[in-house]
Amino acid sequence: MDKVVFVGLDVHKATIAVAIAPEGRSGEIRYYGSVPHSPGSMADLARKLAGKHPDCHLTFCYEAGSCGYGLARELTDAGHECLVVAPSLIPSRPGDHIKTDKRDATTLAKMHRAGELTSVWIPDTRHEAVRDLVRARETAMYWHNKARQALSSFLLRQGFRYNGTKAWTVAYWRWLATIELEHPAQQIAMQEYILAIREAEARHDRLIQRIEAAVPNWSMAPLVAALQAMRGIALITAATIVAEVGDLSRFESPRRLMAYLGLVPAEYSSGTKIRRRGITKAGNARVRRLLVESAWTYCRAPRVSQSIQRRQEGLDLDIVKTAWKAQLRLHDRYRRLATTGKPKNVVITAVAREMVGFIWAIGQRVAVQNAPSERRAA
Repeated sequence: MDKVVFVGLDVHKATIAVAIAPEGRSGEIRYYGSVPHSPGSMADLARKLAGKHPDCHLTFCYEAGSCGYGLARELTDAGHECLVVAPSLIPSRPGDHIKTDKRDATTLAKMHRAGELTSVWIPDTRHEAVRDLVRARETAMYWHNKARQALSSFLLRQGFRYNGTKAWTVAYWRWLATIELEHPAQQIAMQEYILAIREAEARHDRLIQRIEAAVPNWSMAPLVAALQAMRGIALITAATIVAEVGDLSRFESPRRLMAYLGLVPAEYSSGTKIRRRGITKAGNARVRRLLVESAWTYCRAPRVSQSIQRRQEGLDLDIVKTAWKAQLRLHDRYRRLATTGKPKNVVITAVAREMVGFIWAIGQRVAVQNAPSERRAA
């Protein structure tokens, strides 16, 4: 099978538009048609195309989206190559204002043949399951915060303001119990807001327990444990980073990982004009937000607390030394940038970017430890 046939798939919930591009720039790109999006449909399509092109190797591609990686796994199991393409990195023409399923499938096949598409990393089913669990916890946290905000807004409309030092403490809940509203309907509304907060808290706690139970049996458990050696990265943060990013050893350098997470500065320069902007904010927003939150811990002087010491028990000495080096370097980085008068959020973002370098180094160390013995010897 020396020849290659490139197949572009424009995937939707109910249908999949298919276009075929033969090898060679002069080959005509044909629109095959639309097939139903159902279990087994891709395997059937691959068999039909293999029958029409018996001496060719089939390679498929489709955009990453809400339909997940099921199609890629189905085609891979059938013995075919399938790329899941990053939508934001697909080349586009600014003057093209016509978009149809046929055009999208044809464009994917054409770009795939030209080698201009960038594929994303496809996790296995176990990794994707842990990722879904981690995202469910984040969703529960979001609705927990929304429920709190709804109650606070309701109390503010009724003229009640808490004068304590901090909300949502034991004292705050006792204060809520003393509130008596004028109308019974308002009292019921307040109680429903309180119940919504309690339910969201219980859901969040249940998901944390499930994550704690799932991580030890996960293939990425050594990397999750190693990342917890760093300050500001406990179990949930480490599990979220690994679930979203995957194997850190697939990045050739820490700069690649920084760019993947959108923590590098954007630039729009032309000719003699050089314009640098804020960070690109490309890639995974969940991990970027967690890293910025973790970077705030490096404002304080370097110190190995009891919780960090417990997390470092049983880890390789080189990983522990890397985590301590990160504390020294990142705190010094924070102090030097803060003295220049830069805004706090800019300083913390810079610390988070440099923090990614140490995360990458720990990931490389874990990959070496888990590699086969003959590979380590080499």
